[in-house]
Amino acid sequence: MARASSASGQIPGAPVNEVSHGKPVVISRSNHDGVGTFWDMLVVRVIFAVVCTAAGYHFRPFSLPHVHGAIAGFLFAVAIILFEIRLRKASLRRLIGAATGSILGILGAFLTSLIFTHTTMPEATRSFFSLSIFLVMAYIGLVLGANKGDMLNLQALGGLFGSERSTRHSTKLLDTSVIIDGRVADIAETLFLDGTVVIPQFVLRELQLVADSADPLKRQRGRRGLEVLQRIQKITALDVQIADDDFPQIPEVDLKLIELAKRYDAKIVTNDFNLNKVATLQGIEVMNVNQLANALKPVVLPGEAMRVFILREGKEYNQGVAYLDDGTMVVVDGARRMINKTIDITVTSVHQTTAGKMIFGRYDERGEQPRPGPTVGPAVAQPEPAGNRGAENGPGADRPRPLYPEPGRS
Repeated sequence: MARASSASGQIPGAPVNEVSHGKPVVISRSNHDGVGTFWDMLVVRVIFAVVCTAAGYHFRPFSLPHVHGAIAGFLFAVAIILFEIRLRKASLRRLIGAATGSILGILGAFLTSLIFTHTTMPEATRSFFSLSIFLVMAYIGLVLGANKGDMLNLQALGGLFGSERSTRHSTKLLDTSVIIDGRVADIAETLFLDGTVVIPQFVLRELQLVADSADPLKRQRGRRGLEVLQRIQKITALDVQIADDDFPQIPEVDLKLIELAKRYDAKIVTNDFNLNKVATLQGIEVMNVNQLANALKPVVLPGEAMRVFILREGKEYNQGVAYLDDGTMVVVDGARRMINKTIDITVTSVHQTTAGKMIFGRYDERGEQPRPGPTVGPAVAQPEPAGNRGAENGPGADRPRPLYPEPGRS
């Protein structure tokens, strides 16, 4: 995935002293992508160039002088080495598609040239047409096979290409919404996000436009997104890169991100619901931060007890609303009079919606009030002593009234 680096190799709008200690954000291949180290490959290429130069000097192609033949052999070696470097950057599926297309093109050219042998055209003309058809068919088969190679399913071949399948989704593309959200930096710092993180150049441009907006709220969000990128760039476990790929014919940033994910066979990291749906319909894997947050919420079962802080009243009668630390809404029946208080409730049900999880509970007011003591046999009204009646205005006048009305009173 060879991509040019950004002009300065830095996140736009970031201080220079902060970025200088980070890694350069340049799209580059790891050394593990090649065969051996850099010096091993350099030695092999030098030997190949020397052999080609010596062969040109000895065999003198096209009856050239020895010196010109050596130069032709050296130029041939340079062209082959450049072609080999370009092929190393192609995926295995593209290579298989290009090879298959070339073989089919050569086979078609050979069958077509057999027809010319039964014609009365001159030998020179027949040779010219046969060679032209061979070159055209081989070229078309190579180009079309490479372009359509991404449609190959290597997993159908079992474990033959296991290494290619294991590194297939090591690249993640960050969306503008998830950068501004900021939680992706926390996820990356906890090492739940690894591999190569690619930030497209058009996403950076959109983020910079938001940071330069005249609206104070948008400007604050844009600057927060740039700070989040700085945090991600300083994480040593991540390979942060900037891709200059752009699709001028596509105006929407979300559609550009989908096309870039198809080109790199990468995942998209976002919290945009619409982008998640569109990308999933086109066969692209999406890592949704909101779905991850919902999955990490604590599991609450009906019948469990929990302590919550009633923040406000609910929509229904005698309801109170509380929130957990992760933002989960808790609707409590019978807690309208307990606003701004911490109470113990019993969970009655848990509902999962598209917006998240909702917990419904019940608050028992009787658990907070003294209960009358147990009685043996039917309760009989006893006459109250006069001394007790006179003590109502004494020190015991503030004792709680009975929870249930006394018999005989209306």
